[in-house]
Amino acid sequence: MWFVCALLCMLFWGTADLFYKKGAGGPDKYSHLLTSVAVGVVMGAHAVVTLIFADFHYDLINLLIYAPVSAMYILSMTIGYLGLRYLELSVSSPIQNSSGAVVCLLCLIFLGQVMDVPTALAVALIIAGTFLLGLFEKKEAPTAATAEDKKYITGFKAIMFPVVYCVIDALGTFFDAYYLDDFTSTPLKGVTEDSLETVANVSYELTFLIIAILLFMYVVVIKKQAYRLKLQKHRYAAAVFETAGQFVYVYAMSGNAVVAAPMVAAYAMVSIILSRIFLKEKLSKSKYASAALVLAGIIILGILEGLAE
Repeated sequence: MWFVCALLCMLFWGTADLFYKKGAGGPDKYSHLLTSVAVGVVMGAHAVVTLIFADFHYDLINLLIYAPVSAMYILSMTIGYLGLRYLELSVSSPIQNSSGAVVCLLCLIFLGQVMDVPTALAVALIIAGTFLLGLFEKKEAPTAATAEDKKYITGFKAIMFPVVYCVIDALGTFFDAYYLDDFTSTPLKGVTEDSLETVANVSYELTFLIIAILLFMYVVVIKKQAYRLKLQKHRYAAAVFETAGQFVYVYAMSGNAVVAAPMVAAYAMVSIILSRIFLKEKLSKSKYASAALVLAGIIILGILEGLAE
C-alpha cells in the first residue's frame, strides 16, 4: 500500500506542476493570484471534509497559532506560480524542489547541527545545479526582447522566482519542525499524538481558503477582472492533483519512508517528462545536465530523510 501511495504522490505532484504551468500562460497578469484562489478553494474543501468526517478535536485558535507557517507556504507557492510565467517547467520545478538543501543549511546555521558527508554531497549537488541553471538561463536568454516580450522578465532575473520560492518554502519547513516536533511541546492547542499533523494540515488548508477568498475579492471586485470558470480549468486541475498528492503523502511516508521519500522527492522528474510530452519544452544539454544535478541531490536527501525515520 505504501508503495502505491508513494507512486501516486509522485505522479500527482508531477502532474500538478504541469497544470500549474498551463494555467500560468497567457496575458493575464493576475494568473498567479487566480491559481492561488483555485488551490485555496480545493484545499479548503478538503479541510471542511476532514473536519466533518475525521475523528479529532479542532480548536479554531490554531488558525492564528499556525498562521506564520501557513503564510510562508502560501507565499512561496504564489511566487512559484508567478515564476512559471517566465520559466520552463523543466527549469523551475527542480529548483523549487531543492528547498530541502536550504533547510539543511538553516539547521547548520541556527541549530548548530552537524552535516554528514552524504548530506553535504547532496546539498553541494543542489547548489551547484541551481547555480548552473541560473548561469545557463542568463547566457541563453534573448539579447533583445520583442515588443510582446518586454513586459516579461527573462534570463537570470526570471530564475530568482523559483529560488525565492525555495528559500521561503524552506523557512516554512524549518519553522514547521518547531510546531510538529512533539505534541507535548507544540504551541498548537488541543492536539494529541495522533491528531498533531491533522490539526496543522487543516489549519494550513483553512488559512489557504481565507487567503483565496481575499485574493478573489482583490482580483474580481477591486481590480474588476472577469472571472470565467471555464478559463480556470487548468488551475483547478492543478489544485486537485496538489491536494490529492498531499493526502497520499502521509500514508506513503508512514509505510516505508526509506524508499518512499526519494520516490516522492523525484516528482520533479515527472514534471520534466510531462513538460517534454505536453508542453513541447526543449532545453539545452547544459540545462538538462544542471537539472540532473539538482534532481540527484534531491533524491539523495530523500533517501537520507527516509533512513533517519
